[in-house]
Amino acid sequence: MPFHGLFAWLRGLFGSRKTFSLGLYGSTNVGKTTLANRISMDWTGEPVGTVSEIPHETRAVQKKERIEISVDGKRLTMNLLDMPGIATKVDYREFVRFGMKPQEAQQRAKEATKGIVEAIKWLEHVDVALVVMDACQDPYTQVNLTILGNLEARNIPVIIVANKIDKKNSKPERIRAAFPQHRVVEISALKGDNINLLYKEIAKTA
Repeated sequence: MPFHGLFAWLRGLFGSRKTFSLGLYGSTNVGKTTLANRISMDWTGEPVGTVSEIPHETRAVQKKERIEISVDGKRLTMNLLDMPGIATKVDYREFVRFGMKPQEAQQRAKEATKGIVEAIKWLEHVDVALVVMDACQDPYTQVNLTILGNLEARNIPVIIVANKIDKKNSKPERIRAAFPQHRVVEISALKGDNINLLYKEIAKTA
């Protein structure tokens, strides 16, 4: 068998492996880090970051590199990027309401603003984007439009994740209606519902 034929046979036998970067984008408290932790735990047994009800818990890009996944016989190596939550403005008084002292709240607001800028800069390193939305909330927001606009301008493939479908007031159909041009996968990052469907979409897109 010629060398190139042998190489093709071996590649078919073991599956080709591709490395790509997966960026998780979305507003604050939509479940990005919960989803990042779910993905990382499923494939590595280790979480990515901490989760909190306080907005902007993630204020810098959190990375989990070289996660090896296998979906429907397709083997991929993924760099997982959990981005800070995007917001149109950051008000330190929002953190004071959660019991923070003003000085601490102002510092958190400063870090959150820096994180938003960093998240946008990291777009140039993203191959596939998961735009996470809370299926219990109105998806047609300035933040979601801004995120999708930036991704579309850079021709970055997008998968919209309608998260929190385990909640009684979840209405993922509103997300599908708002953004019919994009693929939408309905999941519960907290409970793992439909997570395998998301993996299939990621494998098809990467």
